[in-house]
Amino acid sequence: MACSFSSRLHDHVNAVFQDSYRKQVVIDGETCLLDILDTAGQEEYSAMRDQYMRTGEGFLCVFALNNIKSFEDVHLYREQINRVKDSDSVPMVLVGNKSDLGTRTVESRQAQELARSYGVPFVETSAKTRQGVEEAFYSLVREIRKYKETNRSNKKSKKSTQRRCTIL
Repeated sequence: MACSFSSRLHDHVNAVFQDSYRKQVVIDGETCLLDILDTAGQEEYSAMRDQYMRTGEGFLCVFALNNIKSFEDVHLYREQINRVKDSDSVPMVLVGNKSDLGTRTVESRQAQELARSYGVPFVETSAKTRQGVEEAFYSLVREIRKYKETNRSNKKSKKSTQRRCTIL
């Protein structure tokens, strides 16, 4: 479910999943380790994919801008992620790949509307030219950080309300 992060990514092919890659980057002044697994929609490994979904903190839902079926399947992957994570609020970025191609079956407007309905960012990328690839991953890291901060704030407010004592 992710694009390649490096042109050398295909040197690191895993026998089960198409691509697995780790990279340490600095985003907004903070260091983070990207642990990227590209399942490329491999249905035959759904049990393993579920396991990786359980441990993943955020997801790039990638579809091909020249393949309407891949766009239509995005909702299935989103539902599966939400089911596995047992949450309707999972850090995610919708990614339209193959922006370098002249022909499209999915317009930017359609993808932007879908992303807006999910409450997630949308980024167009080209794995071939690398346009937008870094932006997609950086957007995802920002979504993960925003999610963690929101959960941290919610836990603090719950704790503060639990500490109140009323004497009648």
